[in-house]
Amino acid sequence: MAKISRDSEIVEISAEPQFDYGQKVRSIKTIRNDGTFPGKDIGEVLVKKGDIGYVTSIGTFLQQYYIYGIDIVESGYRVGMRGKELELV
Repeated sequence: MAKISRDSEIVEISAEPQFDYGQKVRSIKTIRNDGTFPGKDIGEVLVKKGDIGYVTSIGTFLQQYYIYGIDIVESGYRVGMRGKELELV
């Protein structure tokens, strides 16, 4: 079984989310399927660096990170992304 590793001891959810519903954002990283996106192979590119989308949901993961549901305009995918993978447009 794969171990879930935390990349820091910082607990993002102790502060307000970085982004809000409806905000236009840009991906600052290429995002690949980690196995949680149905119908695509693990490792397949879901979001290219520079892709534009809109925040449609805000959730949490491991009681530590905010996960933003982003509707990507070009592909039509809704992808969960971390704040550190996004910038406001």
